[in-house]
Amino acid sequence: MRLDKFLKVSRLIKRRTVANEACDAGRVMINDKAAKASSEVKVGDRITISFGNREVKVEVTAVAETIKKEEAKELFKYI
Repeated sequence: MRLDKFLKVSRLIKRRTVANEACDAGRVMINDKAAKASSEVKVGDRITISFGNREVKVEVTAVAETIKKEEAKELFKYI
């Protein structure tokens, strides 16, 4: 699954366009490497997102094209 879509489906970032812009600005990393919005996300990947002076680090536990809002937290775990 594309990184920008995963960020939206998992609700780490609310909109796909915002996820796209964050990737273009270099604020999103997969396994400690800068990632483009089109990068593939797999189970086990570690994603780091920089929000201003705060960093969010998560590990991908599942990948799903669509998911209910209540179940979105099951796609990742915080590190």
